[in-house]
This record gives sequence, C-alpha cells and structure tokens, in this order.
Amino acid sequence: MNCIIIDDEAAARAIVKQLCSKIPDVDVIEEFENAIDAIKFLNQHDVDMVFLDIHMPGFTGVDFVQTLKNPPRIVLTTSDTEFGIAAYEYEAIVDYLVKPITLERFEKSIEKVKKTLNPISNKDVAADQDLSMGEDLYINIDRRLIKLKFKEILVIEAKGDYIDIKTVKEKFRVHTTLKKIKEKLPEKLFLQIHRSYIINFTKIIDIEDNSVLIEKSVVPISRSSRPELMRRLNLL
Repeated sequence: MNCIIIDDEAAARAIVKQLCSKIPDVDVIEEFENAIDAIKFLNQHDVDMVFLDIHMPGFTGVDFVQTLKNPPRIVLTTSDTEFGIAAYEYEAIVDYLVKPITLERFEKSIEKVKKTLNPISNKDVAADQDLSMGEDLYINIDRRLIKLKFKEILVIEAKGDYIDIKTVKEKFRVHTTLKKIKEKLPEKLFLQIHRSYIINFTKIIDIEDNSVLIEKSVVPISRSSRPELMRRLNLL
C-alpha cells in the first residue's frame, strides 16, 4: 500500500515517515511541504493513501480535500482536536490522528484504511469474527462462571487490578484488566472512550461536552478518543 505525506513541517513529515517504516506493507513514495505540489503529483500517479496535515499556510488540508475529484484514502494529522466532527463530512477521510501520534494509534489507522480498500473481504472477516465470538461473555466470580450477554453490558470501568462491569440489571467486579476484556468484546458494540472506560456504543443516551450518558452513568471522554466516537455517530 503506497502513500504520500503532506505537511509543511519537516519534523512532522519525518515522524509519519518513521511510523510508516514500522508497518511492513506501507510504502512512502513521496512527501510534500505543501498541498499544491501534492496535487500535481497525484494527477500523474496512483496513490492508495495520503497523510494530510490540516493547517498549512496558503492552501490548507481542507482546500486539498475539496479540490480533488477522486481523492485517495486520507488520514488527517493535526494538533487540532476540535476538527474531528467536521472531518468526517468528507467521504475520502478515513481517520483523524491527533499529534503527537503513537504507534498503536497509527497502526489502527492503517487497519481502517485497509478495510476501506478491501470492503468485501473485510465484511466476510467481520462476519466470521462475530460468529466465533457469539453473543455471550463468561466471567469468573468466586469460582462460578456467570454468563453475560454483550447487549446487556453498559459500561466497563478499570479499578486497579480489577474491572467493574455494569449491566442492565447489576454490577460485577472481575479480577482482570481493561485491555484483556477489550479483546473479547465485539467492536461493533463497544468502544473505549477513556483509558479507564469502555462503553456499549449502542446504549448512549446523550453526549455533552466531554462526557456521555449511558442510562444513569456519566462517563468521561478523553480528547484522543473523541474523534473516533464522533466518526461512529450517525450525525444529522
């Protein structure tokens, strides 16, 4: 999968290029300090993905997106956390990375691009994953295995070496980590919106400022998680 980098700051381009070098099948074929030169390049070359800075002098990242008739997949790179909602008004924009970019978040972004490039195969994979995962989760409480239905789980909160799982009817404390239980949860239902919280995305009642309401629970949203939350919303 080939890509180009557009950013007016050389240091920022170097960071993205270094992150790309850690992904085996991502190849940076060119980099640009302005969007105009990038457009000229794209008129003559096929590119799978563009890492695009939003705020650039003269001709911004938004101007770039609006100019191209058939843009490649675009991943925004910026320090502006407030642009997240508006970013997803453009179909070509697949993801939104807030600087400084971590390798873990960068890898997730690459996976999102791959899914859009191969929608049929990814749909089949997702179906297989859902089938193998089923609809239930078993937790160990005092040597008893208790079955929880995914659709009844509301909020999962990290509590030191334990997690609290709040369901529609009751709450359970389990000796495990948020990271481990996240691996067991179907992505179509659950989203981590804070380092200490995972929510059932389908149970959101209200979103205000930096928190969401899940039934009677008010759950904080971290700045880094907000763009992904906004991307998932069916905004009018």
